[in-house]
Amino acid sequence: MLDVRRLHLLRELDRRGTIAAVAEALTFTASAVSQQLGVLEREAGVPLLERSGRRVILTPAGRSLVAHADAVLNRLEQAVAELAGARDGIGGPLRIGTFPSGGHTIVPAALAELACRHPALEPMVREIDSARVSDGLRAGELDVALVHDYDFVPATPDTTVDEVPLLEEPMYLVTRARSEATSTDATANSGQGGGQGEGQGHGDTLAALLGPCAEVPWITARDGTTGHAMAVRACQAAGFQPRIRHQVNDFRTVLALVAAGQGAGFVPEMAAVPSPAGVVLTKLPLFRRSKVAFRAGGGAHPAIAAFVAAATTAVERMVGSGGRAGSSA
Repeated sequence: MLDVRRLHLLRELDRRGTIAAVAEALTFTASAVSQQLGVLEREAGVPLLERSGRRVILTPAGRSLVAHADAVLNRLEQAVAELAGARDGIGGPLRIGTFPSGGHTIVPAALAELACRHPALEPMVREIDSARVSDGLRAGELDVALVHDYDFVPATPDTTVDEVPLLEEPMYLVTRARSEATSTDATANSGQGGGQGEGQGHGDTLAALLGPCAEVPWITARDGTTGHAMAVRACQAAGFQPRIRHQVNDFRTVLALVAAGQGAGFVPEMAAVPSPAGVVLTKLPLFRRSKVAFRAGGGAHPAIAAFVAAATTAVERMVGSGGRAGSSA
């Protein structure tokens, strides 16, 4: 009989790449992870791992078993959700991950909604980059999270995570106004919008909009984030390599640096209003999409379903009232 906990370790090795990374993520020692995977191989009766230099890679049988592990762990999440649904009321801890601008806008409104509807629930918010959410969910560090992806940086398919769409918003180029008379808000200087993935097909439009900034310094999110990758790829699609001077994740800082003449940058619509005097915001044919993510199979869990409903309500009210204020990546 295959042990579910060891299947989980095998799946993490497939996702993270090294035994050391699995051990660090799951607070085990590397030797303990290696021993447990050795036991799993004996249970399976066939080799699941093979050495490749200093790394361990999965054999074809190991990769096949990971696919079965995904299905097994998905069903376990469904079982946990069903059992939770049999209890009276919704309560206890709910560990929520969020990217910063979601933490400034969507999360507070969602938590206020949860407090009214489910006062016994104990939400705990943790700021985390969207690229790390999948690892956090699988490791049990998070129960649910806000995530986003951009045109030019689509989300990588992940069978271990389910997602519910929340919001699609356009991106804006932020430049310094030549004079106070040319300062504008997020509804002016607008280019034509598009849908998911359309940024890749708007090279000429991007060249026209971003080209005048080819020689100026750029302000992007930190290296390794999806926001950084989006900025670099958008500029490359416009025909140039951005000369990056500042790397910050806080959109308030991006706006302030642009107003101070430190370069050009990108902000999503949630962060475009309010903006400081002295900046011009130009709508681009690029989009950011925000979603709620949770472990595959866990969507029916009452606490997770309650958060999804609260976040959806928060976004609907935000969009309906025209409120788009946000401040971070």
